Amino acid sequence: MRITLWKALGLAGLAGVAATGAITARAERRRRAYTPDEIRSRLHERLAEAERAERP
Repeated sequence: MRITLWKALGLAGLAGVAATGAITARAERRRRAYTPDEIRSRLHERLAEAERAERP
């Protein structure tokens, strides 16, 4: 059976979309695993680091 170029590109595109969806879902689960207090404390830490980096 001969696979045409368009079929191969279509299958590759479908695989790419599926992989992107899986990566996005995993990142969303990781992001939602934090409590609001954890997010707040991380943001405060990042702000403090940015302020220290600005000062000479």
